[in-house]
Amino acid sequence: MANQNSKPVKDRGTFHGRRAFLKATAASVTFPYLIPASAMGNAGATAPSNRIVMAGIGIGNMGRGDLGSFLGRDDVQYVAVCDVKRDVRDSQANRVNEKYGNKDCKAYRDFREVMVRGDIDAVHCATPDHWHAIIVIEACRNGKDIYCQKPETKTLREGKLMVDAARRYSRVVSGGSQRVLEDYRGIVDACWGGNKGIVKSINVNVGPLPTDCNKAGESVPDGFDWDMWLGPAPWAPYHPHRCSGSYSIDGTSWRSFKDYSGGGMTDWGAHHFGGATFAIDVRELEPEEVIFHNENGRKFATCRYPNGKLLHHNHPGRGNLDVEGTNEAGPVKPVPGYAGTGGIYGDFIDCVKTRSKPFRDIEYAVHTATVCHLFLIAYELERSLKWDTARQQFVNDDEANRLVDVARREPWVI
Repeated sequence: MANQNSKPVKDRGTFHGRRAFLKATAASVTFPYLIPASAMGNAGATAPSNRIVMAGIGIGNMGRGDLGSFLGRDDVQYVAVCDVKRDVRDSQANRVNEKYGNKDCKAYRDFREVMVRGDIDAVHCATPDHWHAIIVIEACRNGKDIYCQKPETKTLREGKLMVDAARRYSRVVSGGSQRVLEDYRGIVDACWGGNKGIVKSINVNVGPLPTDCNKAGESVPDGFDWDMWLGPAPWAPYHPHRCSGSYSIDGTSWRSFKDYSGGGMTDWGAHHFGGATFAIDVRELEPEEVIFHNENGRKFATCRYPNGKLLHHNHPGRGNLDVEGTNEAGPVKPVPGYAGTGGIYGDFIDCVKTRSKPFRDIEYAVHTATVCHLFLIAYELERSLKWDTARQQFVNDDEANRLVDVARREPWVI
């Protein structure tokens, strides 16, 4: 279903071949013996040749939910699932095959085997955060559109590389926070509808910050490729809390630890800051400064945008998504929303078909993640920082610039 002119040359023949095969098969069979009307797209069904062929990478926990949402659409056909845990990938492959009543969905341990399949149009990625950038960039390089769970980046440097890959290979890349539009719509409507007057600032309360993981090693469970789970992260012994996909951020999940996540600042921050930047309409911008405050031991921070708008984190006396405006009649503008039907998943699929930018286009998602990383670095250094958005560096600050990215284990460099 993807735009053939925008796919790498090596993929065009294969993709064309899949469609040609389906058409040739249909033409060569005498009606009505073998092809039901639904297979030809009649009776309201989507013909197989018009379905988006997809694969899922990282399909436990949230990835399992994403798979279910895409799997429920009749314009999507899953043909592959990938996970480093054997029981997870086998169970989800069986789930897909039971859905379609066949054995066509293959299970993979290594995502690179999925990427080289020329018959796959798009993938969804719900791995831990430290894998996101590598998988998104590889998907783009292999001519695949991708829906990536939030938070999309682990470091500041990854964001620009992901946006550049999406643009260079003309791929549809969507971030994964449905809450940005669906949970905070009332606040967005109030701001965009002029009810707050001229919006000056908004506050987000979220945490905790990530910590080091010093848990003792345990035996790796059978069927778990531990080295692949670690991937680009520093080598560390297996511990169930180190890799648990639990949504808790209390030292019992990978979301808690610096090597794999930005803690609550990026995990829930991707939702909250996404809603906040949408409400005050700075989605297309990055902050140019992060200001660190320490008032009698109470630490909080503020991002300042080039247009003067302020985004606070944990500002004393202010609630979550609390907007400060001039409280007079303000400018009114239409609120953008999803394309197609079916929420953020339908938005992605519709944009794959039309080659439009999705609601959570990777650039908007990266800008949200940038806010999270700027706050994290300001808290770590306990001082204010100037951010050069063009150079993607801190201004005259070598210490801060060493935190723009992290070292990665071979061969997972980007």
